[in-house]
Amino acid sequence: MDSTPFYQLFNVFGIMLAFWVNYGCLLHVSAPAIYIIPLTLQALPAVFLMVGMFISPESPRWCARRDDWDRATKVLVKLRGLPADSEYVQNEIQEMADQLEHERRLTGDATFKTLLREMWTIPGNRNRAVISILLMIFQQMTGVNAINYYAPQIFTNLGMTGNDSSLFATGVYGVVKTAACAVFLVFVADSLGRRWSLLWTAAAQGIFLYIVGIYGRVQPPIAGQPVTAFGYVAITCIYLWAASFQFGWGPVCWILVSEIPTARLRAMNVAIGAATQWLFNFVCARSVLTMQTTMGKAGYGMFFMFGTFCFIMGIFVWFFVPETKGLSLEHMDDLFGVTELVKKVEAEPELGHPDSIREERADIKS
Repeated sequence: MDSTPFYQLFNVFGIMLAFWVNYGCLLHVSAPAIYIIPLTLQALPAVFLMVGMFISPESPRWCARRDDWDRATKVLVKLRGLPADSEYVQNEIQEMADQLEHERRLTGDATFKTLLREMWTIPGNRNRAVISILLMIFQQMTGVNAINYYAPQIFTNLGMTGNDSSLFATGVYGVVKTAACAVFLVFVADSLGRRWSLLWTAAAQGIFLYIVGIYGRVQPPIAGQPVTAFGYVAITCIYLWAASFQFGWGPVCWILVSEIPTARLRAMNVAIGAATQWLFNFVCARSVLTMQTTMGKAGYGMFFMFGTFCFIMGIFVWFFVPETKGLSLEHMDDLFGVTELVKKVEAEPELGHPDSIREERADIKS
């Protein structure tokens, strides 16, 4: 497993911090600072990033890609704290050269248009692109960001009274999501597998959302009345739903989108997947307020809709998403069908390619 799914962990961690900042400001800060402080804190990561850009060295790989090997070596020496002639630094430079040569042989002078045509005209690549897009659409159709963005209002609709109670419940919701995501990535992702993680969490999420919807339909909360036992069950189901999402459809979609494409198309596949995710993130978030006013009292029908999508997602995974646990990135072509281009590239002899970067420098000097 690469570092891509940790994007999800950092994402939910940031959301959790935002939830607790809002709760803390509600308790200890008066207006108008109660709004100014949370909005100002959002700028801090951008400020840190801007400062870090000025003090961080260029990536050695970026330097190597531009054939500036002396600068790449200097950066590595600084980062590793080792002399330039050390075996570790020389091996890392050599690995970098080999990887860049492999990428050059795969992509050549292909343009974006050429790669896009290759993605959609070759069946093996097209199948992987379609799976990636549908996974990201379904990830949003679990209702994850509908609940993320409107969590305080949703907890209020489930019977919790007072801004402090709903915001506290929202903060706990953020903790549950972060802890579940961390546990999954560290202990479960490579043991349970991608396919089974998606299957069981799709069913679990559907069941939990249906329970919440049934509560809103048969025993909706009454203003001024305490939360009923069924209400606490529904609130608990929101937490269980959040945890199950982080054990499957949260991080696993990012894992699959980054590992199933062929190396030549990996960057484009991840970019298309991310763009799809943010597009449907916007669609779902924009629709929540309308659904809450048009789909039953307090929008209980919204939970039935998202729950139904969860069951549909499970059916999709059962028939169309293979298990990739334990497979190297290089074996994905065998699983989905090796393209003729990759076969041809991998069969080509590396004529004229030096065995090491040191030999290349020697050739230049001579």
